[in-house]
Order: sequence, then structure tokens, then C-alpha cells
Amino acid sequence: MAVSQAFSPDDDAPLYVISVAATLAGMHAQTLRQYDRMGLVTPSRTRGGGRRYSGRDVALLREVQRLSQEEGISLAGVQRILELENQVDALHSRVAELQVELERVRARARGQLGGRVFAVGPSGEVVPARVGQRPRAVRNQAVVLWRPSVD
Repeated sequence: MAVSQAFSPDDDAPLYVISVAATLAGMHAQTLRQYDRMGLVTPSRTRGGGRRYSGRDVALLREVQRLSQEEGISLAGVQRILELENQVDALHSRVAELQVELERVRARARGQLGGRVFAVGPSGEVVPARVGQRPRAVRNQAVVLWRPSVD
């Protein structure tokens, strides 16, 4: 592994103090405080209560600014958009989890059944059969009488 990859921070690492995050986002530090109070962006906190912003937080700040300034959406509208995007992300994650679980259940079912097939026996009972094997034929002694109706 290259040295640059070993020490590259992930997007969620709280790296930036408020002044640096404000500069990176292109806004005033007071605006970041307001967004924090509103819950639009929630930075990590130090033990002393100082805000620490991640790369993801800075990107979110830029998106909030774009939505409010370029698209003309109110901050309440931006907040609702962000909530809905979070819900969509959570639902996508849940769908992925359920797909993995479904595949696990299907694999378990294939393993437990071992490829067995079941058929109906001569007297109506369920009997195991092998894959590709037809149930044993039973000679039927029943007689069916059919008379066409005469009109």
C-alpha cells in the first residue's frame, strides 16, 4: 500500500476547525454556527465543545449554500430536502441488507433441502422423490362411465 493511501483521511474524519471549514465552504463562520443550530450540518465536537468539520460536512455546507442561493430554496426547505435524502439513503441501505438476507435464506433453504423434490403418492400422501425422478406410476382400476346427453 502506498504511503499516501495509508495516511489519507476518510470523508468523515473531523479535521477542520470552524474558520477553516468556513473558508473551504466559502461562507462566514457565523453561518456555519447558524446551520449547526438549525441541524442542517452537525459537526463533531471536541471535549471542550469546539466544532470539528469533516470533508463530508464541508461538501454538505456547499450543497446547503447552493440550494439556498442558486435554487432559491428556504433553509426550512433545504432542511426538509436533506431529511428526505437521508431517508432515501437509509432505505437504500435497508434494501441492500434485505437482499443479502434474502440470498442467505435462499442459500440456507437450498442447503437444507439438498435438492430434494416431493411428490404426491398413490394415496395422496407427500413422498420424497429424487431430482429428475417421476413418482411411481399407480395402475388405476377406476372406471369412468360417460354418457353423452341426448337432447
